Amino acid sequence: MIGEFELIARVTEGLEANDDVVLSVGDDSAVVSLKGDTVVCTDILIENVHFKRQWSPAHAVGRKAVAVNVSDLEAMGCRPSAVVVALAFPKDLDPQWVADFEAGVRDECLAAGVSLVGGDMSSSEHIVACVTAIGDTMGRTPVTRAGAQPGDVLAVRGNLGLSGAGLVVLQRGFGSPKDAVAEHLTPSIQYGQGAIAAEAGATAMVDLSDGLLADLGHVAERSGVAIDVDTSLLATLEAVARVAAATGKEALGFLLAGGEDHALAATFPADAELPEGWIRIGQVSAGEGVTVDGAAYEGSRGWDHFG
Repeated sequence: MIGEFELIARVTEGLEANDDVVLSVGDDSAVVSLKGDTVVCTDILIENVHFKRQWSPAHAVGRKAVAVNVSDLEAMGCRPSAVVVALAFPKDLDPQWVADFEAGVRDECLAAGVSLVGGDMSSSEHIVACVTAIGDTMGRTPVTRAGAQPGDVLAVRGNLGLSGAGLVVLQRGFGSPKDAVAEHLTPSIQYGQGAIAAEAGATAMVDLSDGLLADLGHVAERSGVAIDVDTSLLATLEAVARVAAATGKEALGFLLAGGEDHALAATFPADAELPEGWIRIGQVSAGEGVTVDGAAYEGSRGWDHFG
């Protein structure tokens, strides 16, 4: 089995380190010098829980492992800087799987503009990939889930429902619509949009990983406000509509609770100009909880990690 240093060295070969990386791979720890407060998050992908080998190529797993973590940094309005990757896998795993995983990690680090500064490896019954990501506020106050105010507008940036539709397609053993499947395997992260939203005056922000309603529930609870989603403002992608029609499901269910969108949802003052590409989908008011078109929503609200 290859060692962790060899793995990280192979992934980082040819990658340019960020200016804030003082010491990268090769020592017991990396050293990063940041200009503002340090923002840290971590996420884990477990085989047969978050992905299946028969569905997800190793390259896609490597990309997704990085992407879902950097998306959490984006949701804080900060600049992503570096990641460390820990990988555990069965001793009899095909070495090509590990090589393809490496390539996926490398490609997503390049797309996200982050440096891979270390990691670890071990053996395990199933494949487990854990990434910790580090970001920099660059001197700004981080955008949290707790700042939404009555009168704010709610806006999103990214695709809603596409990943959830892709999961249903895979569960049924199909491979089309291809864009839905591709979105589930490797989310299209809105790199740079978190900082853009922060500069535009976002009062609260969240990464939509559990589903629009579930994650807006976190914002409503932390901010002590009510949030209403106006479904007339939600755009249904063609692929989502196709999957809904083929499976007898409602397209709206994918948009509101599909999960793993990894879009960004943020609240902005009513007089703020929304950044390009951000779409208003609702309103913040005094009260509590999340409603849909002014009423309680009876369907699924999103992913339950322990359900």
